[in-house]
Amino acid sequence: MLSINDLSAYYGSICALRSITIQIKPNELVAVLGANGAGKTTLLRAITGLIRSVEGEVSFSGKPIQREEAHKRVKLGIAMVPEGRGIFPNLTVLENLKIGAYLYRQQSSRKESEEILERVYNHFPVLKERRSQRAGTLSGGEQQMLSIGRALMSRPRLLLLDEPSMGLSPIFVSEIFKLIRKVNNDGTTILLVEQNANAALKIAHRGYVLDRGAIAHTGTSSQLMASEEVKSAYLS
Repeated sequence: MLSINDLSAYYGSICALRSITIQIKPNELVAVLGANGAGKTTLLRAITGLIRSVEGEVSFSGKPIQREEAHKRVKLGIAMVPEGRGIFPNLTVLENLKIGAYLYRQQSSRKESEEILERVYNHFPVLKERRSQRAGTLSGGEQQMLSIGRALMSRPRLLLLDEPSMGLSPIFVSEIFKLIRKVNNDGTTILLVEQNANAALKIAHRGYVLDRGAIAHTGTSSQLMASEEVKSAYLS
């Protein structure tokens, strides 16, 4: 589904990613791990088109997209949940969710729109309960659910998650990762960027470890969890 070949990305003259090659198959849940500054968020921004200074190739469903603008990549089926959630605190939960469906509001029938919304509510029942509540009054975990739900409203084929456990209590971290696995099991391909390596590898099929903008390790989740080098650096 997603093929990244020899990708390098730049902020001005600074090279933030160096010759990255990553493959993601349909229905996979793939984790990208690494310390702060390793290039994880930069990778997601390069995939979504938020960084245009890139070299190499990014293909989605066999089509090169590295020259496509960001909104066109959303139309192709790529959605991103940003670090920090990025919700609109003064809007209601329902209004936030409807924003995620902006590409389809004119194309879809009312029935189709309601079906998409109900699927999101099935994943996150608390959002239905609080649909009239202002988003800024939700807990951190509920806001993260809202951010993921809003992305799912665009009917993505590939969902990019940037540090979904950041700032959450251990109880909510466990709940969020269970929900991420459920979304994947229901057919959405996921690329998960996460500093919490233990939690990410427990739900991912495979993983990549970034170090200073380059891939340092790759393998199945069990292989990475068994690696002494990975364990000492990220799992201790």
